[in-house]
Amino acid sequence: MTKIAFDLPDTLAKEAQEAGLLVPDAIERLLREELRKAAVDRLFENMERMQAIPEPPPMTPEEVAEEIRAMRSERRKDKAA
Repeated sequence: MTKIAFDLPDTLAKEAQEAGLLVPDAIERLLREELRKAAVDRLFENMERMQAIPEPPPMTPEEVAEEIRAMRSERRKDKAA
């Protein structure tokens, strides 16, 4: 277990104490909630960045067939080696 000490403004410390927030369980709950919120924020930021990346145009059936031919050719080479 890690022990942490920090300074707070007197009025904030008094309000937090009166609200029962300066006990280990409450502080742990508050920290976990903030960590979860930060993780959700990062998730949405990453999703927005992903959406900003332009998608390549869809492949034509001919391009798909060519990719399949190339893959099969490569597999045949690997089996022969």
